[in-house]
Amino acid sequence: MKRFTSLLISCSLALAGAAIAQQPEQQESPAKKKGAAKTHAAEAKPQETAAKQRAPSKGEKAEARPKSETTTAASATPGAKQQVGRTKGMKAPAAGAKASPGATTATGAATAATSPTSPPKARAGAGAAAKKPAPQQVQQIKAQHATFRAQPKPEQVPSVTFNQTYRIQGSEQWQGPQYEVFRAYHPEWHDAGWYRSRYSRVELIGGGYYYWNNGYWYPAWGYDPSAQYYAYDAPIYVGHRAEPPDRVIADVQAELQQMGYYRGEVDGLLGPLTREALTAYQSDQGLTATAVIDQPTLESLGLA
Repeated sequence: MKRFTSLLISCSLALAGAAIAQQPEQQESPAKKKGAAKTHAAEAKPQETAAKQRAPSKGEKAEARPKSETTTAASATPGAKQQVGRTKGMKAPAAGAKASPGATTATGAATAATSPTSPPKARAGAGAAAKKPAPQQVQQIKAQHATFRAQPKPEQVPSVTFNQTYRIQGSEQWQGPQYEVFRAYHPEWHDAGWYRSRYSRVELIGGGYYYWNNGYWYPAWGYDPSAQYYAYDAPIYVGHRAEPPDRVIADVQAELQQMGYYRGEVDGLLGPLTREALTAYQSDQGLTATAVIDQPTLESLGLA
């Protein structure tokens, strides 16, 4: 009986010891749990920080797109397609930058300025009186042409032909005594003897003979039929010093050229371009538009 009791007690102690030995493996101590919680918290912090860095805060702008995407998006907007195909080498505008209202106009103006088909530049005196050269410049012009001699250029400036019934167009409307010679002018055909007997000066100038009378040079039709090159059939006012008409024409051309009215060659011939420049200058100066060199025009130019 004692042996049975001892055996039962031994078994009970053995079972109790086995239960106690298994208890630490199934349950962690509070200290161990606390340490594990700290470890998990430490590992969680870097992830939270990275998440904060990736997620924008309230009111913060989203990260900008790459340039290629921005450009693609911009090209989809209305008006952006108009920019495609422009001159290579132009820098693209910065992302989000607004185009200047006058940018297209300025570009068009620059293109027109460099285009070989651009229209010719407007004359300087168009619609207003151009600035006249100073008296010193006028004297320089006259000195440059002191020995000037015009040469006939029938290819560039065709000669007019004799017409006894010819009258200067519009001259009947030119009012004042300074235009009387133009109103009364009509061509005459005479031989050399007739001219020599009436006028003290008859000279070959620019391919044709002219006679001088009271401040004007006139075409001497018939003086020498082989030398009758006249760019324009009309009197030419030069003043009482009787300067050769081609020299005076060259002075007028050079001065009108400086003011932007005349764009031809200084050739001493009263051709269409010179008459056009004279008309423009006379209109701007409030003079009668005669398209010829008359007294008011020569005085206005400071060449009388």
